[in-house]
This record gives sequence, structure tokens and C-alpha cells, in this order.
Amino acid sequence: MKRQVIVYKMEGSIVRRVIPSDNSCLFNAVGYVMDHDKYKAAELRQVIAATVASDPTKYSEAFLGKSNEEYCSWILNPEKWGGAIELSILADYYGREIAAYDIQTTRCDLYGQEKKYRERVMLIYDGLHYDALAMSPADGAPEEFDQTIFAVNPDRTIGAYESLALNLVKDQQRKRSYTDTANFTLRCGVCQIGVIGQKEAAEHAQATGHVNFQEYK
Repeated sequence: MKRQVIVYKMEGSIVRRVIPSDNSCLFNAVGYVMDHDKYKAAELRQVIAATVASDPTKYSEAFLGKSNEEYCSWILNPEKWGGAIELSILADYYGREIAAYDIQTTRCDLYGQEKKYRERVMLIYDGLHYDALAMSPADGAPEEFDQTIFAVNPDRTIGAYESLALNLVKDQQRKRSYTDTANFTLRCGVCQIGVIGQKEAAEHAQATGHVNFQEYK
């Protein structure tokens, strides 16, 4: 008996949806892939603060790098950036894995995978900024047609979507569409002092309270 093989053709491509650069790109990128809403930062910052405040044992000073109370106040400040801690909390809040692709290294950090959630969303990170990844049905199709939530298969992958996303990330890497945070040059928007790398920027911010930096060549 001849075995029938069914081949499914995937229409469309993975695209990068740009999120405004306003210090809340992580939260708004998550808002877009989860809810098709690019303006959820204030709400999601509240979610994170409430989660952290509700479990001071788990979210201790050793874990957060600052006291629980100080962190909750800090994350509610719209000028503060998010990172791994916030993505982990938001993965659990939505009950979906969050895959964050780093352009410079093409590494994918997967949040929520230990919970074996059945769906996944994808972000892309250039060293300073997060954007959203989506499956668009055709070139130039409106964002309203984007697919941003993908089913996780029994092998814990999302199938061909995963390789399409990685191809896009590698293409962005070839185009050097990232910032080398160890060696990039920044100028303080307040006092105009130049600093090199994320470490010097953090030290300047801690010493002066200035958090408005612009990259320059």
C-alpha cells in the first residue's frame, strides 16, 4: 500500500514589527505579540510590580539587585528598561513562552519553557531595543493580519516558524542591525558627557541620576 505524504505550504513570512523607542519597548513589544496592542507598557509594568510585591521571598534583594520595595517603585518608572526578570514574569502572566532573539549573537532566550506552555510569541533584540516578530500573510500586509501567537509542538518547537525567525535574525546580524553594548559610544542627553559601553553608562546614571542617553558615532 502506497503511503500518502501531505505537504503543507506555508504562506507568508516572519517580519519585524517596529515598536516605538521610548524606554518601554520591551513591554510594548510584549503587548503587541500577546494582545496586538503596542501601548500596554503602563499596564504591564503594574502587573510586574504587583507580582514582585506579592512574593518578597522569591523576589528578594539578592534576586532583584535592589530591595523588593525599591524594585517595585523602579519598574513603574516609564524611563526604566526591562529585561530577563520582566520577560519571565510576563511569560507566566500570559501563560505563553516568550522567545527573545538577540541579533548580535543570534541566541534565543526562551522564557516560560519550564512550565511547558502550549503557545509561544517572539521578540527580537538589537542590544538596546526590543521589537516584535510576527507572521505576515504577504509582503506589505497590514499589521491587523499578523499572526503573533504560535502553537508549541510536542517536540517543544514551533516548527517552520522557528527557522523562519532565525533566518530573519541572521539576516539582521549580517546587516549589523544591532548595537554592541560593550563598546558602543553614548552621549548623556543631560550633561553631554560621552561614555563607552553599557557599564560606563550605568555608572554615570548611578552617579548623576541621568538616564537619557543617545548613541553617537
